[in-house]
Parts: sequence; structure tokens; C-alpha cells
Amino acid sequence: MLAEFIHYHPRLMILTGAGVSTDSGIPDYRDGDGAWKRKQPVQHREFMESYETRQRYWGRSLIGWPVIRNAKPNPSHFHIAELEMRNHSSLVVTQNVDRLHQKAGTQGVSDLHGRADEVLCMSCGYRCSREEVHERCADLNPTFQDYKAEAAPDGDADLNVDFSGFRLADCPRCSGILKPDVVFFGDFVPKQRVDLAKDTLKASDGLLVIGSSLMVYSGFRFCRYAKELGKPIATLNLGRTRAEALAELKLNARIGETLMASLDHL
Repeated sequence: MLAEFIHYHPRLMILTGAGVSTDSGIPDYRDGDGAWKRKQPVQHREFMESYETRQRYWGRSLIGWPVIRNAKPNPSHFHIAELEMRNHSSLVVTQNVDRLHQKAGTQGVSDLHGRADEVLCMSCGYRCSREEVHERCADLNPTFQDYKAEAAPDGDADLNVDFSGFRLADCPRCSGILKPDVVFFGDFVPKQRVDLAKDTLKASDGLLVIGSSLMVYSGFRFCRYAKELGKPIATLNLGRTRAEALAELKLNARIGETLMASLDHL
């Protein structure tokens, strides 16, 4: 069915979510019904205004970040890269921040929510690698490396300890707040990324959503926009999506296997 959709709509914009990366060992936020599996992630305003929130975030990151750093692309990422190679993908717009599409070889990728491997100073614009800040935090807080916890999405971890003594690694240039270059909940996706996706969708034959429940508006908006443009929508996700009423094709199936079978039939 997906192969037929791609055959009749050969140039697609692809929108991906956390379900694409779960087979790489990166946890997702929601279950098959779109409900939260765990507490909601840190809010942008809370991170910026609360020293205690930043202590907790970076303390948990000592456990959570290595999971993303060490993750490898899984077959789903390589199948999506092959769709591009066969000229079926005009752009992959991903809600993930793990850069695994790029590691799998996809050239046309827009990181809608940013990238977890870079850190930005919110005062002076200083930019460095996440690994540099991770190592500084580890050096400043050696006892925190002894903790064990389950990894959570986006470099977080389900660690609940006393973070009041955690020492933050502030900007080495101006002592400002360092924040991963990702769009936290409550923040806005940069307009140029939204415009790029809209322009791409306008020039595409349709929209293919892979591995996203679309419960977050930043991704769901493109389904609404596709509908306004009269572009057909297909969804491939293990579980329900917010676009049930909008999609022409809805596949509740395993992503890697379905993509592989579709590529074989194209």
C-alpha cells in the first residue's frame, strides 16, 4: 500500500518523529495511543528562569546524553536515505534532534527542533559541542557519574536525586546560560524552518509522516497545511496519530519492515 502511494506521488516531503529512532535505543515520549509515557520534558521558560531546573537538567544529562551520542542509525534511517537516493524524498523534516538521518546518509534534512549535539549561549551566542559541556559538567560533578538511571528522550534521564549541589558549566565567554540548541517545549520553532517545510510541501506531490503521533502542533501543522493545499497524506506509525481524519493512507505497522517492503516493490 505504501509502495503504491509513493508510486503515484513520487516526490514526497517526509516528516519523521521519535518512532524512527526507537530502534536505535533512543526512548520516545508517547505510547501507541499518543499519551505521555513519563513526565513532560523541561519547559523553555522554566529552564531559562530557574537555576534549580538547569541543575536538574544538566545533572540528568550526564546519564542521558551519552545514549544519543552513541546511538547509531537503524534500518529505518537507511531506508529513508534510500528514498532520497531514488528521488522520492524532496526533504526530510525531522522532529528528532539526534542527527541520525544525517548519519545514515540523507542529504536533505531540516532539523525542525534543532540538534542535541550543539550547545548555545543564550546571552552572547557562543556555540560549542555538547560533548565539551558534557565533559565540563562531569569534571565539575564527579560523584554524579556514579548514578544509574533509565535514559529518557532528548538526552534526559529518569534520575531523581538531590541536585542542589550540582555545579553548572556556564558560558566560558560571558558566564551566560548554556542551553542545547534544541527547541524546548513552550519555545517556538524558528520561522525559517517552518517556511522551508511549507515551501517544500507546496512543491511536493504529497506528505509522508513516519514515526510520529503528531500530538505536537509543530509537526501536525504540516498535515493541516497539506490538506489546505490538496496534497495527499500517508502516515506510517506504530500507534495512532493526530492526523487520522486527514490522511489518505494510515498504516499502523512496524516502520523498518514496512519501508523495506515498500522499497522492494517500487
